[in-house]
Amino acid sequence: MRFFTRNEINDFLSLHNYDIRISHNGRWIDQKCTADVVTIIADCIVNYVSENGNEPFSSMDIWHNGYTVENVEDIFKKPNPDEKKARNEYDKFFQQPMEMLANACVLNKTKRGNRNFYAIANQEMLEFISLSDRKALTFIQCYIEKVLTDSGIIDLFVNFFNNDIKSNFENMKEAFEDFTIAYTPINGRTECRRIFTKVINPLAFLHGTSGTEGGHLSQHKITYDMLMYNRDNFRDIYANKPKEMTRAEYAETVNIHANSNLTKYMSQRAKRIVRAYNDQFRNGITEVLNDTNHVGDLATHVHHIFPEAEYPEICMYLENLIALTPTQHFNYAHPNGNTQRIDRDYQQICLLAKSDVIREDIEQHDEPIYEFAKFLFVCCVGLCNESFNEIEDEDYDGVVTAINLAYIA
Repeated sequence: MRFFTRNEINDFLSLHNYDIRISHNGRWIDQKCTADVVTIIADCIVNYVSENGNEPFSSMDIWHNGYTVENVEDIFKKPNPDEKKARNEYDKFFQQPMEMLANACVLNKTKRGNRNFYAIANQEMLEFISLSDRKALTFIQCYIEKVLTDSGIIDLFVNFFNNDIKSNFENMKEAFEDFTIAYTPINGRTECRRIFTKVINPLAFLHGTSGTEGGHLSQHKITYDMLMYNRDNFRDIYANKPKEMTRAEYAETVNIHANSNLTKYMSQRAKRIVRAYNDQFRNGITEVLNDTNHVGDLATHVHHIFPEAEYPEICMYLENLIALTPTQHFNYAHPNGNTQRIDRDYQQICLLAKSDVIREDIEQHDEPIYEFAKFLFVCCVGLCNESFNEIEDEDYDGVVTAINLAYIA
């Protein structure tokens, strides 16, 4: 598994011509092509091919695969795929991202009668997209920009991003609709506008501007959650929690109930990401380097600093996971190998070590996988300490001090 930079994604895209005036493909992106949907569909394809080989597969093969059924039902709150009433919705849910990936040349596409079949064209890129919403979003942003550039209409969007006022927005939207109707089989403005939302908003988030909401110029800048199919965010949910109320009390008050299947899936995927990152960028060695007996040893285990069972809301956060050697995991993190227990002193060591890894990632990589704000949230929830909310962005000394103070007892 490989992590791509934005420049490397652009290098891949530069090998292909996505000019809509030539392809006449109005479905090069579509309503279901949100980052969280695309990443799970990519993950389902990767899993399917690992079990069945890279023989041509249909969208039905992917959605009826056991791995998909187990995870997609809970993550996207769709009805069971075996129910007849779900067929049309599931068809869009799988077909649209697969069509986008095929148009982008990440998948190959062939036709048998009236059915589409696919195979993986670029395994590394598909695996990268399957890593996380963030990675999928980076790919989607690069892809959109390349399609608009090849199609000769990027200037409409650049003009808006330089000055996101209503007149520029209306001109851009109308020109996009005219272009789509002129060069693709889509002939209705309503359908053009649905696609336009999926084009403008990922780029608006990238450029830090307004986008579209409800068919109109958004009043505020486009935020990350607005780009997702599932918009629930634990940080947003707990943002309004009174300081004197515990997480459990607040969760009961606002009716927050963790989806165990969802958290399990997200947790396992997060572990894969941390392991892949550690292998690629840290030569697979342990993240805890203060133990001279294990410096240079391979970290084959990924450990939750704050246990998954007790803190489901942060179990999928990369910032709550750390790569350890088997000895560090079962002898130090879990005393005597008892996974039901956490050594509090070693937990502190893990948090401090993780802060170093996060700092290194953010400072050295253009596209880091870690976020400082998420690390603060992990510390805030795991240590039940609101003081982490007061730490300024990327104040690593501040977070180290706060961690050490939290363990003085």
